[in-house]
Amino acid sequence: MGCDSCGTKSAPGGCKSNGDCGTNSCNRLNAYDWLVNLPIQDTTSYCRVVEVSFNNGSRKEFYRNSTLQQLYSGDTIAVEGVSGFDVGEVSLTGETVRLQLKKKGVSETNAEMKRVLRIATDRDIELLNQNKAREKEAVIRTRAIVRQLRLNMKASEVEFQADGKKATFYYIADDRVDFRELIKVLAGEFKVKVEMRQIGARQEAGKVGGIGSCGRELCCATWLTEFKSVNTAAARYQNLSINQTKLSGQCGRLKCCLNYELDTYLDALQGFPENADMLRVARGNATLIKKDIFKNLMWYVLPDSSKQYPLTIERVQKIRSLNSQNIIPEDLEAVEVTSTKVKEVEPEFVDVVGHITLKSLEKNDRKRRDRARSDQRGGQPRGGAQGGTQSGSPKSGGAQGQLPSTQGGRPPRQQGPRSGQPRAAGPNPPRQQGGSNQQGGGNQQGGQQQNRPPRPPRTPGNNPQASGGDTGSQGGNQGGQRRGGGGQGGQRNQRPPRRQGGGQGENPTPKPE
Repeated sequence: MGCDSCGTKSAPGGCKSNGDCGTNSCNRLNAYDWLVNLPIQDTTSYCRVVEVSFNNGSRKEFYRNSTLQQLYSGDTIAVEGVSGFDVGEVSLTGETVRLQLKKKGVSETNAEMKRVLRIATDRDIELLNQNKAREKEAVIRTRAIVRQLRLNMKASEVEFQADGKKATFYYIADDRVDFRELIKVLAGEFKVKVEMRQIGARQEAGKVGGIGSCGRELCCATWLTEFKSVNTAAARYQNLSINQTKLSGQCGRLKCCLNYELDTYLDALQGFPENADMLRVARGNATLIKKDIFKNLMWYVLPDSSKQYPLTIERVQKIRSLNSQNIIPEDLEAVEVTSTKVKEVEPEFVDVVGHITLKSLEKNDRKRRDRARSDQRGGQPRGGAQGGTQSGSPKSGGAQGQLPSTQGGRPPRQQGPRSGQPRAAGPNPPRQQGGSNQQGGGNQQGGQQQNRPPRPPRTPGNNPQASGGDTGSQGGNQGGQRRGGGGQGGQRNQRPPRRQGGGQGENPTPKPE
């Protein structure tokens, strides 16, 4: 089939378009088969000729279907070739082929018409794909041989037959070329029968394909088969500027679409007066510059100004009749042309100075600076131990606070012991296990001091650092509810213990007598 959406090998299916879906290369240069769904009334008078396309529709020929099998559009078949066979796709069947035969001037009963051999087999398609893969290298090699022989021609395309016994070489040349020596070299190089066929620039553009300036595929590559001559007069009739760059297509010739609307313009221009290129008025001779067939206006310009004056057809005819009587009117009496196009309102200039504030940006910048300053301080809690578990009050300290450290902020302050109430003499009560590690923020050293023997009594002011450390340990063991100092806090917060005790398993300090 032409493509996957057209159907299967047996009959058309999918989109039911019979090879004319337009979604793939199967629609290239195709004619729509609008008679395909009509039932066959008389099998004896049914057209037995089918149209077969080769090389994605770039070449089409007619073949007689001498087999008893019914063929449909999109079927891949094997047909007679030069000393072998060729493989193509059925593009038209039935009564539409008779219309194409009449258009091309081919007789349906021509005895020299080649025949359809069979439905293409897997072996036929495999040979076709192998020979098609040789075409690109053949084009490159052919151009090299042409350059060596110094021939004034350009090799455009090479098409191999399905069985690989024949090759058609398409070339472009401005003058007549003697390629007899070239044929001998090509036949010895590719071991095939050589056929040279000259094409024009338009045909080459159709074989190569592409997108035109209109945004659609080239007409010569999709549906246009007959090329008519195009000249610059077609552009003048349509009031187009004579710009070779804009009027030329990809082939380097004038665009074929310039002839599409030419007949419509010629019919519309019949209502305009002839010999009205010059009108005489009091200000001088008015010169015709263009004709507007959509508004039935003729535009003139005076010699003393560059302003264009639109005149109606009736006014031009009246001035011509006056000039024929040697009467010169005072004015052209131009009409006023009103445009129906809505003008776009240009936005007014608005002064936005002072409308934009940077307070939000300044606020975010201030927050960012404060956050960076707090990160530089180390992020340690106030009076806490280095590496201690923070639990309970953030101001509680751990047991490692007995050793001075310079990490996490300011160095410890050196100061003497504070004056306070003296401690009661006697051994310290035993500490409860697990109090320092879980609640008070004390660390491993506090956990190791749980089973110490009772200490001897101390007098206040004897050892300020030890007293502060003991106070920090006691504050760590009491669950962080007292302001004690471990580490750096042991030296900073050397306060006597408070009267209210809340430690786990501890008794409050007795009041001295």
